[in-house]
Amino acid sequence: MIRAVVFDVGECLVDETREYGTWADWLGVPRHTFVAQFGAVIAQGGDYRETFQVFRPGFDLYEERKRRAEAGQPEHFGEEDLYSDVRPAFAQLRADGLWLAIAGNQTVRAGGILRELFTGDVDLIGTSDDWGASKPDPTFFERVAEVVPAEVHEILYVGDRLDNDVLPAARAGMQTALIRRGPWGWIQQHDPAAAEATFRIDSLAELPELIAKANAGAS
Repeated sequence: MIRAVVFDVGECLVDETREYGTWADWLGVPRHTFVAQFGAVIAQGGDYRETFQVFRPGFDLYEERKRRAEAGQPEHFGEEDLYSDVRPAFAQLRADGLWLAIAGNQTVRAGGILRELFTGDVDLIGTSDDWGASKPDPTFFERVAEVVPAEVHEILYVGDRLDNDVLPAARAGMQTALIRRGPWGWIQQHDPAAAEATFRIDSLAELPELIAKANAGAS
């Protein structure tokens, strides 16, 4: 049975196209050049933060976030950046009686934005900054399991990445859904490890029916 669904943030709920564009602008790099390098890093299995090092060696993401905020250009996302399937999917899943949460690698600032956007739509919002642990660290998923009122095998974790979402969540004993969108979703889709996901989807709109069928088969 699946009793709880926990969602990643970037490229699962939030389209990060605009945000990465503003980072290219901050670095003084053409947006298409930044995106091309970003994709190359992902395809090579690197940490996305290596992208920034290419254009500015020694780049410190934490410090640059502070500098952007001080310059009146803080990282930001809003309703206009949400994928169109997010709110309808949340509404249907809640109507189906599922417990919902959002948990991802996000800053304190991002956590505040998420609470403004979703407090009425989900049961819990947690971030890596809140918990002092970041994906794919097992501690992050242990924390998810602690706060969700369901057995670990009854939790479905939904994300766009194999390395940060699907594989570590599965190792923690959770069921998983890999959504194909955003850079990781498309680049990693042909990795043999993608077969380890419980579900592979192109839209969150697919989840209610998939979960209902899985639960019917388990009952």
